[in-house]
Amino acid sequence: MGRREQVVDPMDGPVAAFAVELRKLREQAGTPPYRVMAARAHFAASTLAQAATGERLPTLPVTLAYVGACGGDEREWRARWEETLAADRERGVVAAACERVPYLGLAGFEEADRDYFFGRSALVERLAGMVKAHRMVMVVGPSGCGKSSLLRAGLVPALRPRAARVLTPGVHPALPAAAELVVVDQFEEVFTLCEDPAERGAFIDALVAAGGGVVLSVRADFFGRCADHPRLIEAVEDSTILVGPMSPAELRQAIVKPAATAGLIVQRELTARILEEVTGQPGGLPLMSHALLETWKRHHGKALTLAAYEAVGGIAGAVARTSEELHADLTPAQQDRLRHLLLRLVMPGEAGAQPTRRPVRRSELLTGDPGDPGPSCSNA
Repeated sequence: MGRREQVVDPMDGPVAAFAVELRKLREQAGTPPYRVMAARAHFAASTLAQAATGERLPTLPVTLAYVGACGGDEREWRARWEETLAADRERGVVAAACERVPYLGLAGFEEADRDYFFGRSALVERLAGMVKAHRMVMVVGPSGCGKSSLLRAGLVPALRPRAARVLTPGVHPALPAAAELVVVDQFEEVFTLCEDPAERGAFIDALVAAGGGVVLSVRADFFGRCADHPRLIEAVEDSTILVGPMSPAELRQAIVKPAATAGLIVQRELTARILEEVTGQPGGLPLMSHALLETWKRHHGKALTLAAYEAVGGIAGAVARTSEELHADLTPAQQDRLRHLLLRLVMPGEAGAQPTRRPVRRSELLTGDPGDPGPSCSNA
């Protein structure tokens, strides 16, 4: 016998009411096991089961597959789904006006997110002081330690009203025509994406010669490549700052203060669990942020709870769960196209170095066509 489904209150909103109606349809069909429905619908049993949880509106293909497996009228349910989608969007707009999403998930912080950027105040102050004292500063740290967010949501706002231009090198790196301060994020792209040594050298020389001040952010495993350019190393000899993992106190701020800014609280047990799982873990910040975002999506009232956190899979499982759900909602052909696309978004590391991201054309993101040119294309 399968695990009993949790109770869903149709008064919790249009998505919950839709889930209740899906369950009624299944009951009318004799409550077939989800594995039987999966064989009929060609979707994973877990995907079909998720459609009736009321946590979020299933996609239209999943809905129609669920209905078809239960012998329902697909035309009628298509109309129901569209009505539910419209009602849920309207409800979401109202909710968004009342409550700001406190966590960014896997996305990096931008200057507009500075009010929700916590845990790096001491490092921001130190970095800002170094920028004021030196013509060029280099920020070095491992992947996932939050260098980009430190620059964009920490340093740039701290230096206002000083004008700053943030850029990434890309395939053909070039300095902007005019800027008081140039911030080059993901400087390692000059080694991974720029294939012309002459073009790379010219860009680095221009940075060293820039008069308005320059901040470079580079992944730690590419710091050695910078040593191939003596003028660059000489320019940052006394102005290089290392970004390490957050301390437990800093992590606590990154967990609790964004929620407080949005008018919410984080259960003490949840904070303690996350600190236990993330402290000292390199690259753990994006995973923590994603797990907290998924926990926030499932919160009721004013509290983010340990139970909701465990339900989304925690630090170790939240990204995997989200990925599996997305993958399961695709057709086999779409899954194959996604696999090819994801492979093209990664630049393999050299000599044991970690892989880096590789931008692709926006058209390829839309089509998933592996025949589109990759390495020579512009940033997406």
